[in-house]
Amino acid sequence: MTTDLLVIGAGLSGLMAAQTARQAGLRVQVIAKGLSSMHWAAGTVDVMGYTAEQMNQPVPRPLDAIQALSAAQPDHPYALLGAHQVQAALNEFAALADDLGLPYTGAATAGDNLLLPSAVGALRPAFLAPRGQVAGDASRPEPMLIVGFHGLRDFYPELIAENLAKQGRPARAAFLPLSLLAEQGDRNNVHLAQALDDKSRRMKLGSELKRLVKPGERIGLPAILGLDDHAAAFAELQAAAGASIFEIPTLPPSVPGMRLFKALRARLWQQGVRVDAGMEAIGAQTIPANGAAGRVQWIETATSSRPLRWQARGYLLATGGILGGGFDSDHTGRIWETIFDLPLTIPQKRHQWFRPAFMDPAGHPVFSGGIAVDGQMQPVDAAGQALYSNLWAAGGALASVDPIQQHSLEGIAIATGVAAGQAIVRALVRA
Repeated sequence: MTTDLLVIGAGLSGLMAAQTARQAGLRVQVIAKGLSSMHWAAGTVDVMGYTAEQMNQPVPRPLDAIQALSAAQPDHPYALLGAHQVQAALNEFAALADDLGLPYTGAATAGDNLLLPSAVGALRPAFLAPRGQVAGDASRPEPMLIVGFHGLRDFYPELIAENLAKQGRPARAAFLPLSLLAEQGDRNNVHLAQALDDKSRRMKLGSELKRLVKPGERIGLPAILGLDDHAAAFAELQAAAGASIFEIPTLPPSVPGMRLFKALRARLWQQGVRVDAGMEAIGAQTIPANGAAGRVQWIETATSSRPLRWQARGYLLATGGILGGGFDSDHTGRIWETIFDLPLTIPQKRHQWFRPAFMDPAGHPVFSGGIAVDGQMQPVDAAGQALYSNLWAAGGALASVDPIQQHSLEGIAIATGVAAGQAIVRALVRA
């Protein structure tokens, strides 16, 4: 199969790069081994929540922190791009999400992080959040009513309320019967979100919420307010309850993340971009070049018989790092990138993967190492030279950052995905 750009990986970085390239007129194909990582994330856009110097104190203004980061960590993906380019990519994402009917917004003070309740009542920093989560921001003064459902797994209102109260945020818990949402008792969050796509169920729930809520309270609910009809579900429930409502992401699977993935995938399909799961890339054919960058000829994916070959003018690697399956390892301590065998900055001795302290503020080398890239998002060797003229990388596979520890996962995915897409357009249009 031949196309202009083959994106390997259907996470946020891969889909944003695909959207950027398709908008510029390139023919794009996306393949992935399995479900997007968005199915497990909270659905927010975390740009920078913490730094190694202040792991106990959330970053108040992420874009300001990026400017300071550039001097201390010049190889960090944000430093390679700069705060202005990161902000531009975030603006592109916000405009796209709004167009998809899933508007994202930030704190009332532009540039600040929101502080939103987690599934256990911790306050987590997020730069952008779906509109349905924003009323949970801890900077707001209203007390919270955390509402759960008897028998619902993975959401514990009493624990959330207790932990919020310990942090100085007034909160109380209440329960409603699960039968409001489903006849069957053994339903997960996705099933319940689909149930609330039904308007009649929303009206019943809204009436019960109005009965529970006290004047001046805001209502926190598990993130199940519709899967395919979220905007209507959220608006109608809020009106019926007569109070501000906000969703709290549950343990995976993440309904807000699934909403975003489904919307992005649908938009790409509308533009003629196939997004195919079940395509595990297992190898590549490359042409080395003496004294210059080589070239990728094709990659291949596993099938039940012989591998399937994919050809393109350009390739984007967006498979994630050690946690996303983009890297593999063995008992000897070797870690490798699974498709192109690109050089990694992760130590190749097992005893060097981790620091002695489990919660070391500096994190662990096995998570912060990865593929070194230049400002064009192209993988480079130890001398900083691009390895292949038609290969780019983005997202969690990049070196010099632990995005989970730093709370920068989605910010890096969006910024590097858009940057890679733009670089690919420049390279392929010019070629």
